[in-house]
Amino acid sequence: MKFVLVFLLVISPITDLNEVARINEHKKAGNEAFQSGKFEIAVHHYQFLIDSLEVREEAVMLNLANALFNLKDTTNARNLYNSVVNEGISKKSKSVAHQQLGLMDYGGKKYKEALGQFKNAIKNDPTNEEARYNYELLKKLIEEQEENQEQKEDQESEDQQQENKDQENQDQENQDQQKQDQEKQDQENQEENQEQQDQENQEQEQNQEQQQEDKEGEEQKPEEGEESEENPENIDPTTAEKLEEMNISEEKAEMILEALKNNEVQYIQQNKRKAKKRKKDGKPDW
Repeated sequence: MKFVLVFLLVISPITDLNEVARINEHKKAGNEAFQSGKFEIAVHHYQFLIDSLEVREEAVMLNLANALFNLKDTTNARNLYNSVVNEGISKKSKSVAHQQLGLMDYGGKKYKEALGQFKNAIKNDPTNEEARYNYELLKKLIEEQEENQEQKEDQESEDQQQENKDQENQDQENQDQQKQDQEKQDQENQEENQEQQDQENQEQEQNQEQQQEDKEGEEQKPEEGEESEENPENIDPTTAEKLEEMNISEEKAEMILEALKNNEVQYIQQNKRKAKKRKKDGKPDW
């Protein structure tokens, strides 16, 4: 941005030549100090002209505002520029004041406000090329910023959409994985339950078989007081004592008993073979 310094020496119709001389002296001193970069001295002379000599010239007010602007006293400088804009008569002075206000807004990054000030400067003085240059430069900068902002917002929107899509895909993958895990767990539980059921059935069958065997064993067990033919070794204790007194061992006693049984069986079979004698009754056999 280009800075415009206004140096205008306007002599008001004053009858007192000494006062005119003092005014011109302070104007000259202020201008020389400003050009030399001695802004504090320039402010002193311009402020004396306004406050003590009651000079209300727009050029003096602009020069004082410019000196304050260079001293970074933006508050007082802005007040003076606004005074010229609101109270000034010369459109050229107003144009300069708008331009300087635009520079201050631009320095504060108030780009739209600065653009408006440059535009007003051009309206008041179409020949103000400095204001026109600043206006065109700032307008292009704002358009580029807006375009970049739109692109940024579009990119952020696309990124957000992609992020949402990725999140949806991730959520779907998680749901599918959870479903697979649940199905796998259900299958494992089903297999485990089936295995447990098979084990219980097998144990139940074994118990039933054992109960059947125990029942059959009970049915085959001889009654109390009777000697089991299948277990001839069960000898009454009294008989064992008698055999011991007779000096006969249990094995020998068993052999004797077995022999007696065999003889008894043989005897029964022989009796079955003998034919009964038929009594003679004088009748035929038929």
